[in-house]
Amino acid sequence: MAKMRPKECQNVEYKQSWHDKYLEWICGFANAQGAVMYFGVNDDREVVGLKDVDRLLEDIPNKIVTTMGIVVDVNLHETKGLGYIEVIIEPSNIPINYRGKYYYRSGSTMQELHGPALQQFILKKMGRSWDDIPNDFATIDDLDQAAIAYFMRKGYENGRISDEERNAPIDVVLENLNLVSEDGKLKNAALLLFAKKPQRYFTCVQFKIGRFSHSESNLIIQDVIEGNIIQMADRVVDMLKSKYLTMPIRFEGMNRIEELEIPEEALREILYNAIAHKDYTGAPIQMRVWDDHVEIWNEGELPTGYTPETLLAQHSSKPRNRNIANTFFKAGFIDAWGRGYKKIREGFESIGLPMPIIETADGGVKVTFQRRNQGNPISDFGKDFGKDFGTELSERQLLILELITLNPNLSAKAISEKVSEKMSEKASGKASITDRTIENDIAKLKKLGILIHEGSRKEGRWIIVKTKFSK
Repeated sequence: MAKMRPKECQNVEYKQSWHDKYLEWICGFANAQGAVMYFGVNDDREVVGLKDVDRLLEDIPNKIVTTMGIVVDVNLHETKGLGYIEVIIEPSNIPINYRGKYYYRSGSTMQELHGPALQQFILKKMGRSWDDIPNDFATIDDLDQAAIAYFMRKGYENGRISDEERNAPIDVVLENLNLVSEDGKLKNAALLLFAKKPQRYFTCVQFKIGRFSHSESNLIIQDVIEGNIIQMADRVVDMLKSKYLTMPIRFEGMNRIEELEIPEEALREILYNAIAHKDYTGAPIQMRVWDDHVEIWNEGELPTGYTPETLLAQHSSKPRNRNIANTFFKAGFIDAWGRGYKKIREGFESIGLPMPIIETADGGVKVTFQRRNQGNPISDFGKDFGKDFGTELSERQLLILELITLNPNLSAKAISEKVSEKMSEKASGKASITDRTIENDIAKLKKLGILIHEGSRKEGRWIIVKTKFSK
């Protein structure tokens, strides 16, 4: 038998016979990158011919025009007396449906699009993004003027907003940022960026943080950051500094310096990427803080043709939410040339940490990075840790330091309860440890200079001074 030359791939399909079911395939190819389909050719690329080939030559284009409104090239070929049909489908620049349903060819599968996926597809085909959709009910009164002032200040400080722009009225600012539709309605982007309560309009405008130890089932503490996204990164960093990451102390001469264990500029770059490129019709952003690493996940696939490796190399910027990305750029938060991951790499390398790992996971993008000098907290201190301070610490005192490392905001009472619980687990029974005993341990650690408490008893936090950072 005669054999066709091109192998079957994403844009080439062979079908032994014609069925009207293949109209869905033609719709899917038109919505994607187009394709060439051959009918009368089997999976081995052998021409087997079609029955009623002359009738099909007329029926196929008519059915395509009638059901989808598109014109395709339909050609009759013949090999050794066997007739087969070639259908050339060009990619469409508008959404195509077949009997009210939208199909899309992705890889080797044909998908029917529903819900948010369909909405994103239609918007993309129309040259728009989800954040460009106007809201019929919100007004300027729903926006937080303090959030807009924050944006203007940041943009001015970063040299991306002029004096004239800084003093412009709010309606002019919104119009210049393309956050208002032609008929004066606020777009989704305006509400996400500046609304007093964006959760009234979008339920998933949240940043969830959880502290885990050993396994997903062992959640120690958690917080949910809500509010406008223009200030969200600031709120997340503040929360990480107060409860989740350490601020090692070092001294330069007489100056005491506290720096976040993760390079803050690089961390903010990761946060801005997650916030700006998130699919806001999906789940909240999620951050998992472990003993030795941190994971940040945001819903939303990478741009078509992009892989995690693409992001690490020089690449064009293709934001999911163009209006949000433009506002973040004007504020000085992100770069318009796709150089963000270069900054992240440089930041982590500057303190000897490996480049974060970027991967696609669960319909989104996950970034994983290592923590500096973390791991099992007691192992970090070591049983000989106290000798650096001229003493030997008890197992109970080391346990206090471990608990404070996991949560610097614990009260003395909470520390006492958790120490008793941990010691009881180890002794396989109830350990008799009084609050006074723990208070004495804490007092000793403070007297040695290992432990410092800042702020009030109710809202303060503990700081552990490690010799390796303070020398």
